[in-house]
Amino acid sequence: QVQLVESGGGLVQPGGSLRLSCAASGPILNIITMGWYRQAPGKQRELVAQITGDSTFYGDSVKGRFAISRDNAKNTVYLQMNSLKPEDTAVYYCTAKMRQIGLLVNLDYRGQGTQVTVSS
Repeated sequence: QVQLVESGGGLVQPGGSLRLSCAASGPILNIITMGWYRQAPGKQRELVAQITGDSTFYGDSVKGRFAISRDNAKNTVYLQMNSLKPEDTAVYYCTAKMRQIGLLVNLDYRGQGTQVTVSS
C-alpha cells in the first residue's frame, strides 16, 4: 500500500534550521503534487509549501525562509526550514496527490506527521 513517511523533525533554537524529508513508497504510478501542511495546537491547519513539477507555492508566513524541493527518482520531497521562529512550532504533515497502480483516479495521501519545536 502507498505510504508517506516523514523524518527530520525535532527541537531547534530560534534562528536555527531543520530539514524535513518525506518518502513515498508502494505501488505508485505517478506523483502529481507533494507538499507540507502544519498544525499547531489551537490553530487552523496551514499549507506551508507545495511543489508540482517545477512550480512551487509557499505560505506567506514562510516565504523567504523555507524551501521545498523534490527528488523524483526517490519519490521524496524535502522542506528546508531556515530562520526558524517559535511560531513555526507545529506538527508538520507531508501530503501527496498520487496515482496508484491499478487505480483510475488520483488520491490524496498524508503522512503520520513529525513534530517541529522551536524554542530556546
